[in-house]
Amino acid sequence: MPPSTSPTRATWRQIGTLVLAPAALLAGCTSPAPPRSPPAPVAVVVPAPLPAAPPAEPAPQPAAPAAPPAPEVSQVGLALAYAERVQRMPPAELTREIARLGEAEDTLAANPLNLALALAQTRQPVDTARALALVQRLLGNSDATAQPLHPLARLLEGRLLQQRRLEEQLERQAQQLRDAQRRTDQLNERLEAVRAIERSMTARPPAPAASEAR
Repeated sequence: MPPSTSPTRATWRQIGTLVLAPAALLAGCTSPAPPRSPPAPVAVVVPAPLPAAPPAEPAPQPAAPAAPPAPEVSQVGLALAYAERVQRMPPAELTREIARLGEAEDTLAANPLNLALALAQTRQPVDTARALALVQRLLGNSDATAQPLHPLARLLEGRLLQQRRLEEQLERQAQQLRDAQRRTDQLNERLEAVRAIERSMTARPPAPAASEAR
């Protein structure tokens, strides 16, 4: 009998190994990869909120300049205003004003300046002397109400003294003119008397001679 050509058991084992080896290789290549561990969570750093900036203060607006306070009218200011008023008075009105202030002179012991200012406008020696006496009385008053007027009173005193000197000078000149006029009048009277004598002598007829009378 011819020898059997069927493969033996060993042969089949080798064939199976050869067949299974590539399959095993394929299986190893295609086997799922082991599961990866999830990535570690990334810590997200959230920046802390910046502190809120304080609200910007509005720029200071320049303060409006305060209205100046109304100036207090002093006694000197009132006296100067009165002096300006009496300077513009006509003579008749000035006379009435002096009479009105003269009636209240006793109540003006602390402030006789208005009457002195009015009297100084008449340019009369008697009124100048009276105004000067009032001013000097004011300067001698040491009350608190009179002291603020002392500088103006001293100024008025100097003016009144100068005015009185001028008035005295004018009065002397006027007296000299009156004396000269009186002497002139006396000389004219004497001259006229002499002329009258001359006229009477020329107008008298000549006396007859003694021989003719015999």
